[in-house]
Amino acid sequence: MRDIRDLLEMLRRTPRILSEFVKTIPEDKLDLRRGEGFWTVAEHISHLAQVQPMLLERFERFMNDDHPEFVPYIPGKAKEEPDTPPRMTTAFALDQFTRYREKQLLLLESADDLTWKKTATHPEYEAYSLYILSRHVLMHDYWHMYRMEELWLARDAYLTNLE
Repeated sequence: MRDIRDLLEMLRRTPRILSEFVKTIPEDKLDLRRGEGFWTVAEHISHLAQVQPMLLERFERFMNDDHPEFVPYIPGKAKEEPDTPPRMTTAFALDQFTRYREKQLLLLESADDLTWKKTATHPEYEAYSLYILSRHVLMHDYWHMYRMEELWLARDAYLTNLE
């Protein structure tokens, strides 16, 4: 956990990196569906924005609960959820992502060493802590950005099929 400061710095930089990246994607590519079961670039952007409140709530639980217990969040698997994320405008999604990331960082920056080491129960993972969740959030952000770039730029023969 010697990399907490680096982790926080990368989480701080992600909104700008995401915003600048999205600006490079042509408007006509945002809603292009590359295949059955594939999300569009706009849906990935929307998903990144839509999960931030849930992630903030998880960070808050680490701060406030002795041993939080979490349930998996799998987009499109709940009865009331569509298979793809609801489409937000790009500007609104990027703004929401940024606002919630700022709230998350304020909380994380106030965590002491014991809180960073606090463990939780999560059925998907053998181990789960504030540190692991924070690292997971960073990797989640960048995985979706990689996928957006792939959906935008990769030729069909090289496009990763996630099914």
